[in-house]
Amino acid sequence: MQAHDPADDLALLIEAAKTAGAIAQTHFRRDPEIWQKGDESPVTEADIAIDRVLRTDLLAARPNYGWLSEETEDDAERLDDDRVFILDPIDGTRAFIEGQDSYAHALAVAEQGRIIAGVVFLPEKDKLYAAALGCGATLNGQPIHVSGARVEAEAQLLATKPMMRENHWPGGIPPVKRVYRPSLAYRMALVAEGHFDGMATFRPTWEWDIAAGAILIEEAGGTATDGQGQPLRFNQRHPQVKGVLTAPPKLHAALLKRRQR
Repeated sequence: MQAHDPADDLALLIEAAKTAGAIAQTHFRRDPEIWQKGDESPVTEADIAIDRVLRTDLLAARPNYGWLSEETEDDAERLDDDRVFILDPIDGTRAFIEGQDSYAHALAVAEQGRIIAGVVFLPEKDKLYAAALGCGATLNGQPIHVSGARVEAEAQLLATKPMMRENHWPGGIPPVKRVYRPSLAYRMALVAEGHFDGMATFRPTWEWDIAAGAILIEEAGGTATDGQGQPLRFNQRHPQVKGVLTAPPKLHAALLKRRQR
């Protein structure tokens, strides 16, 4: 495999994210057509349009890359590709349908299982988070860093109510303040910028929801693992991971300890 600069892919993803935002805004709060997928989750005409345009544009620019997207039927041929685009055209589709401004576009590139470039873009909030391997993480072009939180009692953890039940924390529910925001990608971006201290979900999690967020947090100085503390791996045959736990390193270690019996 030839030497490759992740910053080149990041520049491509940034332009693609802006294209996605422009498409989304033509449908936002304008009663877009909605369908229910097999798993009962909603999809809108905006999701489909973004997926179609970005697939055309990105694969034209990188014809040797594979493709994994929430809104494209999966093709096992991606498993043979060294590099793969991993996308969620709209992360937070329910928020999008309800007219909330917290929906996001999440785009990433994986190289042999590791994310090397990622973008999370919230067009209604004008927030573009970006990171490439070895280049740090930014928000609207300015460097960002995870918080300095080390002590659980002073930490704010992004999580749904069910994630804070006893069965998820054999070592005891951590004494954190639970907060919530729609969109997994946005939650991870908020951790990367230090606005909140960590994020946890212990349900099986689709790769496209977390790929971009994972590199944002890592390049911002944080730790991102699956819910059991194992490294996140991408472009798997079944593209799900066993939950996600993210935080600054010391806080992550403390939270992970509570996940273990």
